[in-house]
Amino acid sequence: GNHDPKVSQGPGAAPGTTPTDLNQSTGLERAELLGKMDGKDIFDLAPLEVHVRGTKANPTLIRSRDPIRYVGCSGVPGEHHEVQWLLIDQSHEFDRCDQCGNVYKWSAYEPDENFPDAAGLHHH
Repeated sequence: GNHDPKVSQGPGAAPGTTPTDLNQSTGLERAELLGKMDGKDIFDLAPLEVHVRGTKANPTLIRSRDPIRYVGCSGVPGEHHEVQWLLIDQSHEFDRCDQCGNVYKWSAYEPDENFPDAAGLHHH
């Protein structure tokens, strides 16, 4: 079928005025701005704290909307090393840090209260 996808977008600027970021933002940028207005950081930029070494049976999960994601591994508690940058890829069964052996696995992002589906955002 022929249907239009939902797009989260601002109202634009009134004629003769300069738009603000909020007026003209769309998609994830708009979700981020609206989240900040509600006091939420939808892109959790805090370092991922790894308390237990990931294994093939129980890997450290890396949530992502994209099919690949870069992760900087600096070791697990009790064992630290220089940051090793890894490409975590959804097409891989797992990815492993060659410095400490920690196992990472790509995991599909699931919408939640801190990272809502951008198309479904409604700000009041």
